[in-house]
Amino acid sequence: LILVCMLSTAYIAHFNAPRFFRELKDNTMSRFGKVTGISFGISTAIYAIVSAMAFLTFGANCDGLILNNYSTKDLLISASRFAVAISLIFSYPLLFVGTRDGTLDLLKVPEEKRSASLLNQATFALLGITTALAWKLTDLSFVSSISGAVFGTALIFVYPSLMFRGAIKNLGDKATARQKKEGTFAMFVNIIGIVIAAIGTKMSLQ
Repeated sequence: LILVCMLSTAYIAHFNAPRFFRELKDNTMSRFGKVTGISFGISTAIYAIVSAMAFLTFGANCDGLILNNYSTKDLLISASRFAVAISLIFSYPLLFVGTRDGTLDLLKVPEEKRSASLLNQATFALLGITTALAWKLTDLSFVSSISGAVFGTALIFVYPSLMFRGAIKNLGDKATARQKKEGTFAMFVNIIGIVIAAIGTKMSLQ
């Protein structure tokens, strides 16, 4: 279950979906669905291959960051570490912008009041908090499992199902029988997500 929680962090880009849809050329729902399906398929394949190879190599001795299991004198692994660093540097802004905008949304700061000065202040504050946590929490496997159990399951199972259920409820009598059944199934998925989050968090803290 901890592995499931860790793997769920691969699919927590939901908050960027509307932006990706707007920026997609010929952005029809069918085309967006196709692009999303292909992207998720590639991501799943990469995760499965890397995880399998790592476990077959080191078994239960796998470190939270698998590259730490390899010698620092290995040139190919050193190149991999550099590639990971580049990936983190250039992908971090995508995640951070979503975090900053979400924080301002929670604080109910209207769009017209989000000046450059306010955005800079929010950026420095959130970066400071994140850096302090990163300085303290050095076990990557623990961070990954906790974030997957709490945030991953919330973004994958809980929030989408609640939003869908709310949308069906707002339709009232206009909702079809199939949509109502889907709404009921969405709440079932919601419960599964909450159970996974609770058990995953407990196991990660042990």
